[in-house]
Amino acid sequence: MPNIVLDDPADRVGVTGAHRPSLRGTRHMVAACHYGAAHAAFAILEAGGNAVDAGIAGGIALGVLQCDLVNVAGVAPIILYDAASAKVHTISGLGPWPRRTDAERFRREHGGHVPHGLLRSIVPAAPDAWITALRRFGTLSFGEVAASATRFARDGFPMYAMLADMIALHEAEYRRWPSNAEVFLPNGRLPRAGEVFVQADLGRTLQYMADEETAAASRGRDAGLAAARDAFYRGDIAAAIDRFNRKNDGWLRADDLAGFHAEIEDPVSVEFAGTRVYACGPWCQGPVLPQALNLLDAGALAALGHNSTDYIHAVTEALKLAFADRERYYGDPRFVEVPLDRLLSPAYAAERRRLIRPDRAAPGMPPAGDGSAAVPASAGGEPAAPHDTSYIAVVDRHGNVFSATPSDSSFDTVLIPGTGLCISSRGSQSWVDPAHPSSVAPGKRPRLTPAPALAIKPGEWAMPFGTPGGDVQAQAMLQVFLNTVVFGMEPQLAVEAPRFASYSFPDSFEPHGYLPGRLHLEDRIAPATGAALAERGHDVRWWPATTWRAGAVCTIVADGRSGTMTAGADPRRASYAVGW
Repeated sequence: MPNIVLDDPADRVGVTGAHRPSLRGTRHMVAACHYGAAHAAFAILEAGGNAVDAGIAGGIALGVLQCDLVNVAGVAPIILYDAASAKVHTISGLGPWPRRTDAERFRREHGGHVPHGLLRSIVPAAPDAWITALRRFGTLSFGEVAASATRFARDGFPMYAMLADMIALHEAEYRRWPSNAEVFLPNGRLPRAGEVFVQADLGRTLQYMADEETAAASRGRDAGLAAARDAFYRGDIAAAIDRFNRKNDGWLRADDLAGFHAEIEDPVSVEFAGTRVYACGPWCQGPVLPQALNLLDAGALAALGHNSTDYIHAVTEALKLAFADRERYYGDPRFVEVPLDRLLSPAYAAERRRLIRPDRAAPGMPPAGDGSAAVPASAGGEPAAPHDTSYIAVVDRHGNVFSATPSDSSFDTVLIPGTGLCISSRGSQSWVDPAHPSSVAPGKRPRLTPAPALAIKPGEWAMPFGTPGGDVQAQAMLQVFLNTVVFGMEPQLAVEAPRFASYSFPDSFEPHGYLPGRLHLEDRIAPATGAALAERGHDVRWWPATTWRAGAVCTIVADGRSGTMTAGADPRRASYAVGW
């Protein structure tokens, strides 16, 4: 028999517990949900651009490379740290329902639901959000940051397995509309991994915006950026969107587009274990993360042990309380009063924390802070696949930090012929019920699931983080943050660690299903832990060891003391990090 050494110290050299190595740099770093977008952003950094320039380049590229889950004419919530002013800002890359929206039509013709197709279109916000960030915080032109995305669309890129699988999963939906089928089912069939996938019309749309910028560039950078924006919101693209909606009984018009501007806003934030955690406002689910953190204690969690029965129970019950408040309160603050100061206060957290029983799971979604508990009956079955999203994080040599979650699917609405664009279908995240805080109304924004975050420990480190995943986003982000801050994991291990997710609240997407008590665990979590959670009343179901449904968190930890940056890119999807 061969001489087998069972525990040779040499076998442990370089072992970290993660499947991928921790990527480190000292100059700049990118982590994104597609490797091509990460490289597009890195190229901008290498060419002298800052984190905002790079994040926008990668973000636009995601709309080409992950065109099943992200659209150039979709949404793009952004949170960033501007080193020059030492301030955190958010950009509400989310558009409203068109002015001609008629909620009564949903009740009259669609059983009180928002149907697939043009009628769920809201004003596309991503182009304006990118250009707003570029003008205020970036240094380059639109044409420069959109160059990689334009090339990926015009010349194509190799089809990768997850995109091919997602198109196959939604083949019937893509075939409903000839314009979608022409792009996503080239030559009438499903694209195969390894084939070059081209979106020629989308490439021409991006090039048109860049050309309009170039034509106005002699009047200065701001004039050029305004011209690129106007090409979309007032020019030929807006005209094509208007014509198609008029012809096909849609509500979106040129005046909706021309009147839209993304807003630069202050973030919401809380402190946890000496770290300030920032999120976007209640027009999205951003405050769920800080609300859940307010209900948890770092020392107590550490004592429970990572992914122990007690730990998973405590985190899950805190999340259920935060989601109950999301359901009761969150909506467009221009239309509904969201008592955010109270929801994020320590006194409110102490009051809510008393509802968590260490020995028993809440049987469904707990009451909200005002005691209301009106939720629909369970639809049963399995959670619907989220329409999903993507993510990019960038840190540059100047200390700027960029975190964005661009989104919008291409299988639930019509592609506007000749443009390559599927207009944001995030109307699917509204309710027809007028009593709901995220109800359908002209000029009102739906409550968005995409919600990037940023954590800063003053004088020590900064951490942008985010993920796709619909209602799982805040849950996956919370777990990765706790893995990092409470358990001291390096970023790559923190994103690879097994995860869990609750579905014990109404789904954000139509038809807003509700699965009381449902808790999914990746099967790297011990079976005995799952059994113990079931004994406490959780409706435990098992996921595969690493599932795309658990999100795909990307993050960077920029250590201001050592001058190093360390990235984590989730292998659950096509995520990668690049740094120098």
